[in-house]
Amino acid sequence: QVLTLLVLMYPLLRGLALHLHSAVTGSYIPGTHSIAFVNCLNEQIARDIARAIMDKKLAAYVNILPKSSALYFWKGELEESTEILLLVKTRTSKIGELSNYVRSIHPFEIPEIISLPIDQGNPLYLKWIEENVPRD
Repeated sequence: QVLTLLVLMYPLLRGLALHLHSAVTGSYIPGTHSIAFVNCLNEQIARDIARAIMDKKLAAYVNILPKSSALYFWKGELEESTEILLLVKTRTSKIGELSNYVRSIHPFEIPEIISLPIDQGNPLYLKWIEENVPRD
């Protein structure tokens, strides 16, 4: 029973140990922050969504990348379009809330909202993200 309990508690204990180590050493815990990608139909929609994300404090920084060509399957047909891409820098813990919010305001039936954890980076920049996106 003790072994089962330890196995079940390992993720929690590991997380606590990482946070304690980070607090003591000032080191970054990989995956604490993420970059989310959100596609938009045009620049106005992209700006509106980016501003809404920032107003809700769901991100510290949003890049609005210029038009790019896209090929994708939609309802069984190959489609081609141009899109604007948002790169959203935020806490990983905010990705669910960010995704729900963007889906609620995005004009696409199924908007692209995907994220990747940030493994490493400039410690001062990562700290800045943390300072500008409130905890849950």
